[in-house]
Amino acid sequence: MSNTTYVGRQGVEPDTTGTPPIQGPLSAGWRECTLTRAKEIETHCEWVLAHPLRQDTVVFAKAIAVHVDAARRAATAGKPGSSGPPGSWRRYRDGPLRERAMSNLDAAEADLLNIAPADYVLGQLPSLLEHVKCHLVAIDPRRQEFERIARRLSVKDTDERAADTDSASGDAERKTRLLAAVEEERGRIASITRAASSAGLREQVRVRSFRNIVVWTAVVMAFLATVVALIGFIWPTLIPLCFAPQAEGTGIVVCPTKQSAQFSTAQPADETAVDIDVKTAATAQRHDLAIVELVGLMAATVAAANSIRKIRGSSERYHLPLALTVLKLPTGAITAFLGLLLMRGQFVPGLSALDTSAQILAWALVFGYAQQLFTQAVDRQGQSVLNSVRGADKPRSNPDPPPPPPVENTS
Repeated sequence: MSNTTYVGRQGVEPDTTGTPPIQGPLSAGWRECTLTRAKEIETHCEWVLAHPLRQDTVVFAKAIAVHVDAARRAATAGKPGSSGPPGSWRRYRDGPLRERAMSNLDAAEADLLNIAPADYVLGQLPSLLEHVKCHLVAIDPRRQEFERIARRLSVKDTDERAADTDSASGDAERKTRLLAAVEEERGRIASITRAASSAGLREQVRVRSFRNIVVWTAVVMAFLATVVALIGFIWPTLIPLCFAPQAEGTGIVVCPTKQSAQFSTAQPADETAVDIDVKTAATAQRHDLAIVELVGLMAATVAAANSIRKIRGSSERYHLPLALTVLKLPTGAITAFLGLLLMRGQFVPGLSALDTSAQILAWALVFGYAQQLFTQAVDRQGQSVLNSVRGADKPRSNPDPPPPPPVENTS
């Protein structure tokens, strides 16, 4: 890892380590994007330092160097030869590292706006305006202030610029006036841009938090499904998913993978009578619960594949749609087991005595697919969380409402 410094004036020394300017390639896309943005900010800062400087420029330049270096260290953490501990388990928890990289790059960009030439800031205003609109709601006073600044500096939306192309004078006097306005508004521009970046980071944190909840729920469900399968293997008669349909003094015990021969269900005085519990214990198999859960898992897999058609692509890097899909699989195994358990307890009238093993497995298939009734609410919440991340790649089908009109004082 090289020590990030900048070529310029007033005591800022160049980097002489000989390390390539951009490291990599790395194993994750966000790491590559971090290194790219870090080098871009570094280059802009070098360019700023090569021009006439304000008195406080070096202070901001050193702060930018610290932020860029922190972002680079976060991007390369866990990589052999980097400052991060190689082989550490932390590499598998890259959420905090990603947020560290994003927040430091956002801070570096805000500091750059404080020292960049006015014409540079003026050229960045259209992008900054879109950035603010993406992450701050219309009634936010910071966004309203930034839009006022944009109007003062003649920064307009695309349609307005197309209609006003011929009226742009482009004379030196107008440019001088705009640059003077940029210097006057520079502090507000930098602070509001930083606020929009912080709001964007909080959106990403919400996505990561919800993703973590879904992942841990899926892990717990998978653990419970495994425990149920182990209980069935160790104690096959503890929770037998067997049914005993009876007719005309005879009965049969039907389990998921085996069924007994017919036996007499006459009164105990009859020597040929057989106790149903004894017959159930003899018929139940160690792998019954595992087979039921496997069938439920297969049904949930089909449901998950069918739900993919409703998933919209997302540029977020936390793989929330994948986590929502994985959640369905152990949930299907659990719902198959619980559904048959309810049927065996005669919770569903008329479906308390299945006649064949095939019927038991068929109902396990139905209950496994029925997990969709429970997980579709989680799917809707996940899509709502993704929609709250208002990136520029997402169309605004529901634009922000205008601020409410002021209430007239009728007194």
